[in-house]
Amino acid sequence: MVRALLEHLLNAERLDAWFERTRGSQYTRKILFSSLVGLLLQVVCKTQASVHAAYRKATIAASIVAVYGKRRGVELETSQALVRDIARASTQLIEGLQGSRPPRLPGYRIKSLDGHCVEASERRLKPLRESAAAARPGQSLVVFDQALDLVDDVFPGADGQAQERALLGSVSATVAAQDLWVADRNFCVLSFLCHIERAAARFILREPSQFPCKPLEPMRRVGTSPTGALFEPAVPVMAPTGETWIWRRLQVKLKTKTRNGDSALILVSHLPAEVAAAAAIAEIYRTRWTIETAFQKLEAHLHSEINTLGYPEAALFGFCLALVAFNLYAVVMAALRAAHPDANVDETVSPYDLAAEMANTTTGMNIAVDDVEWTRFALSSHEAMCIFLLDLASRVNLAQWRKSKRGPKKAPTPRTKYKGKTHISTAKVLAGT
Repeated sequence: MVRALLEHLLNAERLDAWFERTRGSQYTRKILFSSLVGLLLQVVCKTQASVHAAYRKATIAASIVAVYGKRRGVELETSQALVRDIARASTQLIEGLQGSRPPRLPGYRIKSLDGHCVEASERRLKPLRESAAAARPGQSLVVFDQALDLVDDVFPGADGQAQERALLGSVSATVAAQDLWVADRNFCVLSFLCHIERAAARFILREPSQFPCKPLEPMRRVGTSPTGALFEPAVPVMAPTGETWIWRRLQVKLKTKTRNGDSALILVSHLPAEVAAAAAIAEIYRTRWTIETAFQKLEAHLHSEINTLGYPEAALFGFCLALVAFNLYAVVMAALRAAHPDANVDETVSPYDLAAEMANTTTGMNIAVDDVEWTRFALSSHEAMCIFLLDLASRVNLAQWRKSKRGPKKAPTPRTKYKGKTHISTAKVLAGT
């Protein structure tokens, strides 16, 4: 399924034609853009250990030094546009498969926004060799669509030390009517919220400690949620341009403190009460962890942060290709949900085992199946691909990929014995001597 999707969405002819339409100052000489994507995708999907290992098995009429130079020259706009293009195509496939999740709030597209800083790179670049501090090659803001379970957009930035809010201006330009933006307090910036208000979109964000609003009424209890009691007053908010709006300010008094020691969460939203009750708002915000789960999947199942890539453009290109691979995985999961409607695929199927199967099987499959056999998928319509994916998904034995759920965590046993000794004999301890 994954190999067919790669041929359908990322075949060489489509990629190179797309690159010629969207490129800025970049150019194609000896190394095609599709060849570069193919090399890095092998590393991202863990079918090759490094770019150099992938290069040795590829047929590229250029030196490895030229490949490194081409990789370094990929513009951030190109990396972003590739994620957007594959996200649109993946969305069409998931909707064609009817594999999207039921909407948590009918009529709205819930978009979770969060930041991701690329892991510190190795000090291979000459200017970094004498640095004692870790070198961050960049960061990104990532937009996650909860219903489709895929990455909808990315906003890469080369400055790894910059505040994430510096990229919010680019995000604001993409806000559309009927969007529902969900994010943590780091993104609760008045100018961003006002832009969402003017675009006829909605938001649910956690309020920071110094948010400029004053309640119009005393705190009143409006219900309960799985995490605690709910209280809500209305608040007036004045935009920098002089406009004034009445928004909702929801307080959740937590049953259990957060890991940061907070006993309450305060959320800001302007969803009408007739559209979403306080409990619904609290529940939607609670599900924002799905984007953090997506980051965990990227790190655990894909090689999303290749720390040998020191140049910001190269590192962010690698991260964006990991987002592309994640979206292909989302299409596969959607096909499984559609083909097995009675099975709770999201809760029972192990993404780790699926990713391991893809990485371990790819090399053997490429040897067994000639490349020409895959070319028909490059010309297939989305409708034909959906039929093919559903047919394959219906043959999957989900029991082979069942999650192994661990039991409740136990408190660690205090280590009080044998203090002061460098080592002990396991055999003697087991024998009680």
